[in-house]
Amino acid sequence: MAAVATPIPEAPPRAGLTILALCLAVFIVPYGLSSAPVALPAIGGDLDAGVVPLQWVVNAYNVTAASFMMAAGSTADRIGRKKVFAFGVGLYGVSALMGALATNILMLNIARGVAGVAAAAMMTAGVSVMANMFHGPARAKAFAFVGVTIGAGLALGPTTSGLLVSGLGWRSIFWVQFAIAAASMVGLKLIQESKDPDANAVDWAGTVTFTLALFCFTLAIIEGPQWGWGSTAVLGLLGACVLLLAAFAVVERRQQHPMFDLSLFAEPRFMAVNLLATAVSFGFVGLMVLLPSYLVGANGLSSGATGLTMLLLTAPVLAFPLVAGRLVQAGVSMRPILSGSLALVAAGLAWLTLVHPGISLLGLAGPLLLIGIGIGLIYGLMDGAAVSTVAPAKVGMASGMFNTIRLASEAVAVAGMVAALVSLVQSRVSDGLDRFAQGTDLDARGVADSVTSGNLDGPVAQVPTASRDAFTDFLGQGYTGGFQTVLWATVAICLVSAVVLHLILTDRPADEPPAAVDEHATRRTAEQAPV
Repeated sequence: MAAVATPIPEAPPRAGLTILALCLAVFIVPYGLSSAPVALPAIGGDLDAGVVPLQWVVNAYNVTAASFMMAAGSTADRIGRKKVFAFGVGLYGVSALMGALATNILMLNIARGVAGVAAAAMMTAGVSVMANMFHGPARAKAFAFVGVTIGAGLALGPTTSGLLVSGLGWRSIFWVQFAIAAASMVGLKLIQESKDPDANAVDWAGTVTFTLALFCFTLAIIEGPQWGWGSTAVLGLLGACVLLLAAFAVVERRQQHPMFDLSLFAEPRFMAVNLLATAVSFGFVGLMVLLPSYLVGANGLSSGATGLTMLLLTAPVLAFPLVAGRLVQAGVSMRPILSGSLALVAAGLAWLTLVHPGISLLGLAGPLLLIGIGIGLIYGLMDGAAVSTVAPAKVGMASGMFNTIRLASEAVAVAGMVAALVSLVQSRVSDGLDRFAQGTDLDARGVADSVTSGNLDGPVAQVPTASRDAFTDFLGQGYTGGFQTVLWATVAICLVSAVVLHLILTDRPADEPPAAVDEHATRRTAEQAPV
């Protein structure tokens, strides 16, 4: 008589504390992203930095995180997911200390790049650890808490950053990150180690070529408006990207176990989730970078008031991931939830195009809350959906691929939206600048850089006193017009993505395990249950 295997427990001992330990560390990743934009005007003033180096405070984090995501996933599958997770937590603490002690913008941007490497290790290995420690309904609940954690990091980042900058200075946001990383180290003993039993050596050739290709591409996008799209440097970077991608393809075809398993893209649900992440990068992450500077510059808000206003956008992201998880557990399909939520984001962005200098808190509340609700519902399902489409042994690779695309799209979205805004504001400012700039050193490019960094006072101080009110209004209107155009472009991206998502996202049928199976079959059934 065949022995019946003991069912795999849905959750480990002390499951609640384990989730808390994982989520405390994962919290740093979105918090590190969302806390920076509100501090940019203060950082620029203290370190005497313009819009391009300030942009790198955000993009250095995203670029390195995206570039190292696949390497982190492959390494975690091979040497141990807990080891890579612990390394990421420790490295993030070091990077936060570097940021707190930075004496110039270059040192700060290097610290942010190091933080991105740490974030890649933490996010990839953390999701993989959770997917292997929790199964079935317990996994759905665990990933719902991950969604809440991501929402909390995004929600609390702008608000706490604004209050900290106003009260203690911009360096305090990095001291807070250092303290969280130090506290996270305490809970590492609760995490179980896991590996891919079939993993081979890390694909270093694929890792290096892919990382360099992605870095060249994002650097070209970020610097293109400054250097000129037809400049030798930008064309050289884009050419290097193409050559490196070709080398990457050749390398991967020769690998028995490639770092980037293109077969995963044959899964429609995996493709759909990656499309969703890209749309969210434009509709939410890009907005989180642009809006604080607009509120400081055009609306004249302080850093603290800006942070509190951003709570309208981010607070729903804290609450609604759990709502999404409960809807799925109640039998509602992910398809209408995700596509409908993205349509909500588009509607909120369209509403936000009514923004203008001096707009009240009440005028901002409706669109920001609507965007936040849509994003919160999405974040409750996105990470779990990405890893639930692959075999348990490959969750590190799948998580790495998904987060690579997500973070790369965030870097490109931020760079592209900032570049578009600067160009649009420059075009509007140049049309009437001569009326105010006679006898000054003001030029359209410099004024646009200053304005989009949230600093209208700098250019205004250079014109005669009698013209300052009119010049302030002129700059505010130019800033608003450019911002509105960028918002409409983002509306189009989200709407098109919502339609395509609804068409290609299919519901995965639940697996039905036989009455008696061996241990490996039981494990596969439990771990591959839909999230």
